[in-house]
Amino acid sequence: MIEIRSYRERDRQAVTAIILPIQQQEFDIAINVADQPDLQDIRGFYQSGNGGFWVACHQGEVVGTVGLKDIGGGQAALRKMFVKSGYRGAPLLVAAGLLDQARAHACTHRISDIYLGTTNQFISTQHFYRKQGFSAVTRDDLPAAFPLMAVDSLFFHLSLSPQ
Repeated sequence: MIEIRSYRERDRQAVTAIILPIQQQEFDIAINVADQPDLQDIRGFYQSGNGGFWVACHQGEVVGTVGLKDIGGGQAALRKMFVKSGYRGAPLLVAAGLLDQARAHACTHRISDIYLGTTNQFISTQHFYRKQGFSAVTRDDLPAAFPLMAVDSLFFHLSLSPQ
């Protein structure tokens, strides 16, 4: 059974241990912790304003992460969506559970738009976001407050406003 809960400071090492190997080894992205100051202050970066950061745990082990950065104006940036190999897809649906948690939080905190950036290498990630209702947008479509990452080359948007 997968438990999704709010990040606690004691999770920091486990979060980094999931994210860095995926970035560096699975996708050959030249990035480290120093390039990601948000990983050094998850509480300050994500768990402020209307943002949040969650971890997915299986039998006490952190196996997935997602962050929602409040960027003002009822908008948020979805960041750090990572799931450890072996916990991806069916039957556990960890990524979908993490996204559901972030989306539910956004709705209860009056966030109407979620934006995210990703890289060309994350093909399955792009498919996942499209399947979850996100639409591709250009860099020019991003809000001015969106926290750009140098490695991001593709961008997506999800409207939570009633249609």
